[in-house]
Amino acid sequence: MGFEEFAAARLPALLRFAFLLSGDRELARDLVQETLTRALVRWSRIEAADQPYAYVRTMLTNEFLAFRRRKRLPTVPLTDELAPSPPGDERDPELWQQLAGLPKQQRAVLVLRYYEGLSDAEISEVLRCRPGTVRAYAARAFATLRVELTQPSHSEGGTR
Repeated sequence: MGFEEFAAARLPALLRFAFLLSGDRELARDLVQETLTRALVRWSRIEAADQPYAYVRTMLTNEFLAFRRRKRLPTVPLTDELAPSPPGDERDPELWQQLAGLPKQQRAVLVLRYYEGLSDAEISEVLRCRPGTVRAYAARAFATLRVELTQPSHSEGGTR
């Protein structure tokens, strides 16, 4: 498969993935564009890899993490046509808003695990860390989400 065919076939998935990471439609497009530009230059090496999508997904994840290091992003609610419905859980848009507020590594772990379906070992390869670190990021993310989602909201008269 050539680069053009790959890009055309995988563009929607890459945009959704970038949107889940960034929480911003325009930033997701920029991240994907930058990643695909870099992938084009390396396409012969990427195409020779066993899984070109996994390679490009790793590039996109690294681009997001590098961008977040360069610039602090505001927390943006994940309400957009690119936002996927959570698998088997369409009840709580607040969950997606809370996901947007997680630190970048924790958010990347959850998106890679639950949206992309990767194992801890595969996530550790993408993030270049140990599987134990992946589990620690996931545990911290779940603890944060659990606290945030169980606190009463302002509209219910509680304080946050």
